Amino acid sequence: MADAARKRATYEDLLALPPNVKGEILDGVLYTQPQPLPRHVLGTASMQEQLGPPFRRGIGGPGGWWILPEPQIDLPDSPAVIPDLAGWRRERMPELPSNESIKIVPDWVCEIFSPSTRGYDQRVKQPFYAKHGVRWLWFIDPEARVLLAYRLENGRWVYIGTWGNDDRARIEPFDAIELDLSDLWLPVSG
Repeated sequence: MADAARKRATYEDLLALPPNVKGEILDGVLYTQPQPLPRHVLGTASMQEQLGPPFRRGIGGPGGWWILPEPQIDLPDSPAVIPDLAGWRRERMPELPSNESIKIVPDWVCEIFSPSTRGYDQRVKQPFYAKHGVRWLWFIDPEARVLLAYRLENGRWVYIGTWGNDDRARIEPFDAIELDLSDLWLPVSG
């Protein structure tokens, strides 16, 4: 899963990856994983569908956010951070860049676990997000059918809670609405 190069990875290293490989550069290290499978994609799409109207568009919710799937975020020593979903309060990022990557740390990130990314998301990305000041971090585990939420306080992750299966939940920072978690999972086949 992780190809930690001895030399500092460059954006050109990322562009050289085959089309079926997803890559990111975090703190100068190139990490790769296979493209996501349907279970992973469903979690991303469902969460975007539930959060987009009330938080991005203000329909049935307060608005005031940008919610984006797989945005490219360029940070110092990390020119290609690509979370599964990320959100920015519009007060911090009033407009989306039109022809360049985002250079502002997100307020919220959601990573969807897959067998090839679970360890990477927890061991590499979770501390990376804390180091850069992401305020909220959610993990969705489609296999276990759970969502875990954390808030950053004084540089450390504080556990908010775990929800799963067919729970309906209000989870910060999006607790203005109730999420339907049953929509995140593929039906269980008999």
